Amino acid sequence: MSRNEPIAVIDFETTGMTPAQGARATEIAIVLLQDGQIVDRFQSLMRTGARIPAFITQLTGITNAMVAGAPPAHDVMREAARFVGGAQMVAHNASFDSKFWAAELAHADIRATQGFACTVLLSRRLYPQARSHSLGNIVDHLGLPRAGRAHRALADAEMAAFLLARIQRDLRETWGIEEPGFEVLNGLQRCARPAVARWLARHRDLGATQ
Repeated sequence: MSRNEPIAVIDFETTGMTPAQGARATEIAIVLLQDGQIVDRFQSLMRTGARIPAFITQLTGITNAMVAGAPPAHDVMREAARFVGGAQMVAHNASFDSKFWAAELAHADIRATQGFACTVLLSRRLYPQARSHSLGNIVDHLGLPRAGRAHRALADAEMAAFLLARIQRDLRETWGIEEPGFEVLNGLQRCARPAVARWLARHRDLGATQ
């Protein structure tokens, strides 16, 4: 993937931890990151008919009344799929968001085809000295900007995009990887922690000889 191609950074707010236990999305946000800059945004509450538990409302501020007036989830997801297009995807804790992306697309009769990279795994590889890799903590550790209220989808997607941009910058400037696109991110997140430096050096050297 060329460095100039956009990556879609996504965040969901939901009624629970996993679609396998009946949880549904309440809000989705996607930002497109290209050359280290956010170039477009998509955000919407979504109505699924699932009730939001009180503790989720306390965490996110999203109420049952708010989603009752939101567009139907299948319409939101069709628009989200159009917005993403063929871009590959990134999320902070992608194992969570990728499941909801696939499940909510399935409710809209759309098949999920994108790969996912995870900024939690990437930050653990590149910044092992951070005391925590939760989104707020790693953003603060790196001195990145906060973007609105935590646990709202657009604010969290923007902060994850800021983190991804920093990761890509450090891969270029510290490790000499000229085009840290999705393939590099996907490979790095799968690399065992003790082998990170060797993996990065090998990837840099391979790129220099191409």
